[in-house]
Amino acid sequence: MGIRDLLLDVAGTYDAGAKNANGVPAQDRLRAVGGEWAHIVPVGFEAEGNGGSGGASKTPWIGVYDRDINRDPKKGLYLAYIFAEDLNTVTLTLQQGVTSLAGELGTGQKRRDYLEKRAQALLAGLPDELVDGWRVRPDFKSKVHRARSYESGSVVARCYSTASMPPEINLREDLWHMAEVLQHAATVEKELNGAKTSAGPEVKGSRKKPHVEFQGLDGFRPKDGSDYVARIPKRTIIKLRSHEVLLDAFSHYVNERDFVPINKATHPKDLVLRKDGIEWLVEAKTVKRGNPTKAVREVVGQLFEYNHFLYEQEGHPKPHLLALFTEDIGAYAAYLEGLGIASIWKTVDGWAGSESAATWGFVD
Repeated sequence: MGIRDLLLDVAGTYDAGAKNANGVPAQDRLRAVGGEWAHIVPVGFEAEGNGGSGGASKTPWIGVYDRDINRDPKKGLYLAYIFAEDLNTVTLTLQQGVTSLAGELGTGQKRRDYLEKRAQALLAGLPDELVDGWRVRPDFKSKVHRARSYESGSVVARCYSTASMPPEINLREDLWHMAEVLQHAATVEKELNGAKTSAGPEVKGSRKKPHVEFQGLDGFRPKDGSDYVARIPKRTIIKLRSHEVLLDAFSHYVNERDFVPINKATHPKDLVLRKDGIEWLVEAKTVKRGNPTKAVREVVGQLFEYNHFLYEQEGHPKPHLLALFTEDIGAYAAYLEGLGIASIWKTVDGWAGSESAATWGFVD
């Protein structure tokens, strides 16, 4: 079920007077949203419905989290679809966590004042072109303290009427746009908090591995999606969960197109694909804040480095080179083609790629 159908289903069946137990239709639909939207949300994101704890919420909501930023709705930044108490509207909002503030600020006006000032500071740090058309103050038609705090804690938002819900493709485009806004806002939040970030080091080559033939997905073992640290001689690189989620989704996708994905005994390579005796070397990168420049630069360096050290110097036939991204890389696709590197990226409704990627049968 897509975004539109699920939102309308909840709006049409939700009963705040009912329990939130299993068997209550709208509550069951909210609990199922993680699986229903797994293929819809951007790579590295996940959705989770919330119809209340202990009793049904007056304003049910669906959280959408970038797991590389925050997974706790009690604090930090996340996206949310929040229904008004009358269920006539649902608002997609860049939301601040409110619950964790109750101990220090209470649940009333003091908390709302803090959230509103914080929202204004976050908004001021965002690019105008990202937030134009999104400077909306939500109204959840509720006197409940938490719902009123959600109104104050909203940084940017877009409100949809359940009587005239936009088409599915527009809802998906809005969600992906807000995912980019969230990534920018997380950077602003770190600056507000005085936090510092650092870039991870590059990865070098490894020893020669024995050749092993795999069938289907036998050679692919998806990680669990948790953050982990991969240790490489003289280097340490932190892998983000979105990186593994991207590889997992792509591996299942290309397997359906009769390519054999392999990530066993391939370290430090992200992934190897084989079909009809041909091999592709795949390097995956996460695009952050809608800017592919850093990801493209890194993928070029690593693909050429691995091709040289792990294939040419080891006496192996040269593979085709394939760059994999979490989102569209724009003009960089043609740039990579000029270097002999095909590219593929996730879209709101599937996968797209460069000319070589289409020629090889990775995309239509």
